[in-house]
Amino acid sequence: MSRVSKPYEIVERALELSTADGCVVIADESSSANLRWAGNALTTNGVTRGRTLTVIATVDGAEGTASGVVSRSAVTADDLEPLVRAAEAAARGAGSSEDARPLVSGVPVSADFTEAPAETGSGAFADFAPALGDAFARARSGGRELYGFAHHQLTSTYLGTSAGLRLRHDQPNGTLELNAKSPDRTRSAWAGRATRDFKDVDPAAMDAELAQRLGWAERRIELPAGRYETLLPPTAVADLLIYQYWSAGARDAAEGRTVFSRPGGGTRIGETLAELPLTLRSDPHAPGLESAPFVIAHASGDDSSVFDNGLPLAPTDWIKDGRLERLTTTRHSAGLTGLPVAPAMDNLVLDGGGERSLEEMVAATTGRALLLTCLWYIREVDPATLLLTGLTRDGVYLVEDGEVLGEVNNFRFNESPIGLLSRASEAGRTERTLPREWGDYFTRAAMPALRIPDFHMSSVSRGV
Repeated sequence: MSRVSKPYEIVERALELSTADGCVVIADESSSANLRWAGNALTTNGVTRGRTLTVIATVDGAEGTASGVVSRSAVTADDLEPLVRAAEAAARGAGSSEDARPLVSGVPVSADFTEAPAETGSGAFADFAPALGDAFARARSGGRELYGFAHHQLTSTYLGTSAGLRLRHDQPNGTLELNAKSPDRTRSAWAGRATRDFKDVDPAAMDAELAQRLGWAERRIELPAGRYETLLPPTAVADLLIYQYWSAGARDAAEGRTVFSRPGGGTRIGETLAELPLTLRSDPHAPGLESAPFVIAHASGDDSSVFDNGLPLAPTDWIKDGRLERLTTTRHSAGLTGLPVAPAMDNLVLDGGGERSLEEMVAATTGRALLLTCLWYIREVDPATLLLTGLTRDGVYLVEDGEVLGEVNNFRFNESPIGLLSRASEAGRTERTLPREWGDYFTRAAMPALRIPDFHMSSVSRGV
């Protein structure tokens, strides 16, 4: 066999080698570039490249179809046959797969399937790096220290199957996290951005935002635990609703295990969850948030199935005008629950019809409210209500009659995203945001700020 190294050739050769009844091959070619800085100076930068190959073999038997999945990195032509045989052995040694379905077919071939993978490199920061240098200079003159990192990744995924699918998707993903600290390190503020190409990121604007927050923090105010009117910025809303999205599997709901379960049986689809006209949706073609337009499943789980690989994805409303519209399903769980097929996607958008920015919402506040920066260390307390707990971080500010008076102590919170949606009194303008807690796993989100009349700060948190 001649040596093959192009991703599509690897996929084709693996399919040729397969002797299983069905085979799915996924080749992920990734490249990444990063910058790191501390104390207003760049510290490190680097570029990496990698390849991961996943082979899914399916074997038909008297009791049903079994699947075996094996993934390996840095795969060469010489590694292909052992990898394919390992997947087949895993399938033959497994019991029948509950989620087994015929492999997807009839999807048009991607026109660029045989082309070289897309790549990123240090050039991704060609415009961003000089602008960051200017931000360092402004921070030094203003008595601030900037810390943080920028990361850009481009992954080309090639999906081929024995049912004839030949699909390809290029996914760019960029994140920027910027911390500003006072020279004595007693005050800290954070801002983050998600981007496809770093052309829409403005370090000067982020530095100005952080400088304002450090200024607010010059006055310190101690507050007790309790329920406060609270302004949740888009990043905090994203973290809470992403967890809700991950918990919205139809099968678990139908079996009575989640907040989306109807008492007495079934799901809550059709129920009103919010009085505001909130719409939570996913769309693989959403501008600026584009994600794979077909299912890419490296393993089967509660809400994914390797048998669904290549299944086309379409815009889906999960909540529409406050009403629960869909729960995530595979073809298998859709059959079990009698609900439409609605696979999970890699972006999430919340629209509430609002036009105010977060700053305008602050200015419109009457009485007392808290303004959060972000949330972290989010953990589930009770799946039946989706009660979550976590901590505030990098700035909680007291607002009175439209003005920020100072920084208050951090809190531990106890809240359910479903409860917050039902009690929200205002939604701001939807904008792209970077989730702080889940940014390593889910970055394509657009959210509004939300005003919650009675957000539950369950205890004071010290030392964060």
